[in-house]
Amino acid sequence: MSAQVTAPEEGLLRALETVRDPELDEPITSLGFVASCTVSADGDAQVRLRLPTYFCAPNFAYLMVADAYDAVSALPGVRSTEVVLEDHFASDAINGGVAAQAGFARSFDGEAVGELHQLRADFLRKAVMAGTDQVCRPLLAAGTDPAALLAMTLGELPPSRALDRLRSRRAELGLPAGEDAPLLIEPSTGAPVAEAALPLHLRRAHVTQVSIEANSGICRGMLRHRYHTNGQGETVLSSEDS
Repeated sequence: MSAQVTAPEEGLLRALETVRDPELDEPITSLGFVASCTVSADGDAQVRLRLPTYFCAPNFAYLMVADAYDAVSALPGVRSTEVVLEDHFASDAINGGVAAQAGFARSFDGEAVGELHQLRADFLRKAVMAGTDQVCRPLLAAGTDPAALLAMTLGELPPSRALDRLRSRRAELGLPAGEDAPLLIEPSTGAPVAEAALPLHLRRAHVTQVSIEANSGICRGMLRHRYHTNGQGETVLSSEDS
């Protein structure tokens, strides 16, 4: 179940659905991080974001605020964009830096050692590993021999949301994502997984997926404890999903 929104907000929410928490690999909308989003008749958009704790990592927070700014600014008809992160110890630096398009290093001058491209890539590689587990687990549960996975290509797999997500994350990294791409690849290089490395690769994929799921549950719980209202576009999980 999602929070109800008015028609003018729908375009903003669709744009914000493309913005993900880099660690959890989920949209900030479904996580409940969008406190509000509005756009005036003149095209002035304002988005207010919130996070589970006052001390959430500032580099993660910066990525989400910057990505939200870019996503909303790209919408047709939007004349100006303001994204405000609320209730965070580094709100002033993040909000000011994103508004000025200063980048992370300049926004945290004297504290940051560089931009966040490598951090983003590292989390995308984790998302690829987690996505690999999501795709492979049903195959293994259905009796597929683990060794048979080595010969499979993405085009041979049944369509699913998990497969679409895996393709998308691999494409973002510039990794093979076409019909003839191997199912199992090393996310750091794109090379096919060797037979000897298969057991460890599948274990790593599963551990990564379990870790992301656990962190997502913790973050959702902390956000519910901190705020008592649903975010715009939030997906409220049932007790069976939690």
